[in-house]
Amino acid sequence: MRAVFIGSSGLAVSTAELFVRGGHEVVIIEQNRGRIEELSDTLDCGFLHGDGTKPTILREASPDRTDILFCLTENDQANILASLVGRSVGYERVVTRIEDAEYRHICTELSLNDTIIPDEAVARLLADLSHGVEPLTLTAFLKYKARFYSFFAKDSEAGPIEELRLPEHTRIVCVYRGERFFLPNQLGKLKEGDEVLLVTHEDQLSALAERWGGTRESNLSGNG
Repeated sequence: MRAVFIGSSGLAVSTAELFVRGGHEVVIIEQNRGRIEELSDTLDCGFLHGDGTKPTILREASPDRTDILFCLTENDQANILASLVGRSVGYERVVTRIEDAEYRHICTELSLNDTIIPDEAVARLLADLSHGVEPLTLTAFLKYKARFYSFFAKDSEAGPIEELRLPEHTRIVCVYRGERFFLPNQLGKLKEGDEVLLVTHEDQLSALAERWGGTRESNLSGNG
């Protein structure tokens, strides 16, 4: 796997280190040359000096050879812009970091489906701990060939859930609507913009990605 990171925030560097340890190829795009020199002493990856929101720089990082573009700077607007530019120059998979949850719906409207809000995720874990609950990630329950996949329902998919016509070995786990989640039997019907979480067999991921324009399973999947 090959991953390109825009910026060298703590999250970007920590994630890049995990990729490097896993034997994957990593390139970090960074505007601060001093920061590049600092990281090059400890991080065995490629570096590209420049502005990661610029099409020229993003093309130089070889989108045709890259599996994932991570936009993980500490500036929400820069991450959203870099994600859109990255997608326009050919990066197939783009992960966008935002800190301000107000941008969540903007990202959804722009089809930036792989959007993460780190502080919100950590806050949920801390809240669980405060109630004496040991937090478990979804990956803890995935074994063998099982995978999670999520997508946002289109207008054409609004209607009875049973008419969604999912592939075999695929079922709806829950549906997120606004700030709430529902089990399938609690809803009956989907609305445009609903986020649908599926459990599926890994053999179905390609079909799901083709249908909904890009897979989100990597955010949720475990080792099979």
